[in-house]
Amino acid sequence: MTWAEAEFAGADLGDKRLNRRLIKLTESFADKPTASIPGACGDGSETAATYRFFDQANNAKRPLEWETILAPHIEHTHERMRQHPIALCLQDTTELDFHGQGIEGLGPLSFEAQRGMYLHPTYVVTPEREPLGVTDAWMWTRQTKAADGKRPGPCESLRWIEGYERIAQTVVTMPETRLVYVADRESDIVGLMRRARDLGYPADWLIRSQHNRTLPDGGKLWAEASAGEPLGEIEFTLPARPGQAERRLRQAVWAARIAIPDGVGGVLEVTCVVAREIDPPAGVKPVEWRLLTNRVVSDFAAAVELISWYRCRWEIEIFFNVLKNGCRVEALQLGSVATLELALAVYMVVAWRLARLVRLGRTHPDLTASALFTETEWKAHTFSKKPPSNPTLREG
Repeated sequence: MTWAEAEFAGADLGDKRLNRRLIKLTESFADKPTASIPGACGDGSETAATYRFFDQANNAKRPLEWETILAPHIEHTHERMRQHPIALCLQDTTELDFHGQGIEGLGPLSFEAQRGMYLHPTYVVTPEREPLGVTDAWMWTRQTKAADGKRPGPCESLRWIEGYERIAQTVVTMPETRLVYVADRESDIVGLMRRARDLGYPADWLIRSQHNRTLPDGGKLWAEASAGEPLGEIEFTLPARPGQAERRLRQAVWAARIAIPDGVGGVLEVTCVVAREIDPPAGVKPVEWRLLTNRVVSDFAAAVELISWYRCRWEIEIFFNVLKNGCRVEALQLGSVATLELALAVYMVVAWRLARLVRLGRTHPDLTASALFTETEWKAHTFSKKPPSNPTLREG
């Protein structure tokens, strides 16, 4: 089996020919991720067949939905999650800008004049940052604002709450794995915390605090959490990011169990962990994270573990980067949002595969090629010298 055959094993698109086409086009996209669809497919007949596949979104009798394409990958992701004691379920939203393209159904983005759509996946990694796959996603387009400045449609913040609910639903299928919902500041919604409490915390949650809430006694959340002496200090290398060079930093760490208003007249017990940079370089804004979680932090080691999990959130940014720049999905030329969604479902699997290979190549360079590729696949690779009978990722 090729990796795509294994990943889409069990796919049921309503026609065996569609199942085979899904595997073939996925392999083509993964082999040439930066190429256009015609460039990846290689010839006119294959290109036409790929466009016909995506046109199944407009099938009048039985339109193909992106959820059906992603379903086998989700099941295999769950299988990978069951092999680990902890799985970090990262959530975030990214804009996909298709401005200037004639794709039917696009909506406004951050600026009303822009045209595109939004993608909000649940991307699962281990605490060691090995990508396990995508377990869920939302894709939507915004409606244009009304004359009063309000935007019609459902409240977009609900995706954070529903995201937790869907993670919680999978807990019963993997009792030996602890699931942790991890998200950035936009998810700092008391409704999410309240919903998790009402469900009995089937999955833990860990989010970055955006709101310095007023406490029942009149104090402020962040000041209360960082009062007194820190539990200890941590030191690590902050990776390079756009506009920010890689650098070494130290942070002092505090943690406190605090009751915050629950928005319906009661209170919620949360733990607030504060990690504040010590002696940042001159002219550099100090890095300070204020994290909220349902978990009780009993000591310094428990606080450090939560900070480590939060730092793994950067992996979903890498996933988005692979999707946009490695796979160039914003250059897709398709007729409608419905056909675009089918293509994005495929490219999400391709982006996961590429991100996983890169990660394993760095962390497990002595892993043999046969663990991740068929013999035909790895032999097609160009080596600087004659390869051994079963090369490692380092030798590749």
